[in-house]
Amino acid sequence: MKNFLILAIAIFSLQIVSAQEQTPIFLDNIYQMEEVDVKPEYPKGTQAFYQFIAKNYLTPEKSGLKGKILITFVIEKDGSINEIKVLQDIGYGTGDEAIRVMKKSLNWIPAQKDGKPVRVLFKFPITIQSAR
Repeated sequence: MKNFLILAIAIFSLQIVSAQEQTPIFLDNIYQMEEVDVKPEYPKGTQAFYQFIAKNYLTPEKSGLKGKILITFVIEKDGSINEIKVLQDIGYGTGDEAIRVMKKSLNWIPAQKDGKPVRVLFKFPITIQSAR
């Protein structure tokens, strides 16, 4: 009887593992901006987001530094920021600074597709023109 119980548990466990292996785990899609019905919005609007960046971004002390940093990030269903990446950098720590600032961002009002909040990829350029 004891051997039968062990065998039954082993078979049952194997079926659970097999079922889990056969069930693919899909992460929620990350939509492009043009695919959503309602675009994400920074609290108090786009101008407030630009002001947030301008106030918090610390430009490296490098004479004549200028150029464009391009970052992407995912605005999650709850409005939080995730997966911040630097696609284009001008060096001297400018990309790392962009990541630091974005981590301080308020939660956004999330994008919507078919009336439901969705994850969306946001691209944002930061232009640097050092006054030094």
